[in-house]
Amino acid sequence: MASPSSPEIPKLLGPVVLWNLVGYVIGAIALTPLADRFGRKRMLVLTMAITGLGSLYNALSPNYVDYLIARTITGIGVGADLAIVNTYINEVAPINGRAKFTALVFLFATLGAFLGLWIGLLLTTPPAPFPLGLPIALGGSGVFALSGWRIMYGVGSLLALIGLALRFELPESPRWLISKGRVEEALKIVERMEEIAKRKIGELPSIPQLIEVKVMTEVSYKEALVTIFKDKVYLKRWLVLFFMWFFGYITVYTNAAGLTTILSSLGFPSPEAGMIASLGVLGFIAVPVLLIFLGEKLERKIWVPISAIISLIGGTMMALGRGSLGLEVLGAIVLFLGIDLWVPISYTWTTENFPTRARVTGFGLADGLGHIGGGIGAFLLAITIGNILSSGVGNYTALEVFTLMVSFQVISALVSLAGIKTSRKRLDELSPY
Repeated sequence: MASPSSPEIPKLLGPVVLWNLVGYVIGAIALTPLADRFGRKRMLVLTMAITGLGSLYNALSPNYVDYLIARTITGIGVGADLAIVNTYINEVAPINGRAKFTALVFLFATLGAFLGLWIGLLLTTPPAPFPLGLPIALGGSGVFALSGWRIMYGVGSLLALIGLALRFELPESPRWLISKGRVEEALKIVERMEEIAKRKIGELPSIPQLIEVKVMTEVSYKEALVTIFKDKVYLKRWLVLFFMWFFGYITVYTNAAGLTTILSSLGFPSPEAGMIASLGVLGFIAVPVLLIFLGEKLERKIWVPISAIISLIGGTMMALGRGSLGLEVLGAIVLFLGIDLWVPISYTWTTENFPTRARVTGFGLADGLGHIGGGIGAFLLAITIGNILSSGVGNYTALEVFTLMVSFQVISALVSLAGIKTSRKRLDELSPY
């Protein structure tokens, strides 16, 4: 395997990203129905195990082909895990805290990604003066020169092992148990949850009404698909969510994978372009912090157009702020905030649109197939942006490029307005049958 500093690495990254995405889609589509049939907890354990094994396989990969296989395995685990984790959170969270708790988990994910980025720079790159690199980086010599990236994946597999141990301690989703007719088991879990809640907030409010939930002891993939695609109510909901994710992910993918390249093509020095993009990630970190406090204040679908407006503002700031590094960085932070603000809220919203017996399947199909559109669309958009830039950089080229990138998020926002209102409503009220 080549060193991370090898000039051959950029040529090898494309297939790595592609096969990781392929794995993600496979996991989201093929494994999520098992969580509707066999339970959230069992599949949470399985998907974490798959992700950890994929990371370990990466750490031990003897060649490029094995590395690709390992990234595909990891993608399978992550694609399924995302759907099941968000479903589980929203099934056990209180009625007025689903978005808040989803944002809280998203916060830990963003902090982990941010920390992983800097640890990666520390372990896999040679030392260089800031902002060209890290002066204290270890990747230029010794074991880190060739194996720093292996150590990174090894750390990932160890963290997965810790996560696996913690998931064994989780209770099963009471909603899933009830949907299987296992009421006594669900009651015991709910009673424990109520005891904890009473110690913190006192007496709990009474349930306003009882809603009979459809019980199906066995749900096959076919039955879950029938629920989603044969019922006009759920089919319409799925179509709205699918196209929201489809177009929204085009902007997300383009920004995440290509912002530094876009800035460099617009004439920014490469180190400056990289620094602007790196500092823009602060907007990504601000997303869950903002939503923890404000996520429940508005309807889910309203956050999607709000996010698009923020993205347009950020892109405009970057396009018109040329010559001012401070304005460029601020614009990048606003851009990242807008592009990612709708994502955790939409995780919550997606789970709220489907009944318990097909909730994970519905999430996986909407998000997983949406990723396909995002990946293909981002690739085609990158070609289009490249053609624009190849004709020369004029006074308004940057504005044209950023407007084009965000335009797909605007389409996603318009689609979302056709969706249902779900805030502060019970899941069994939203999808009782």
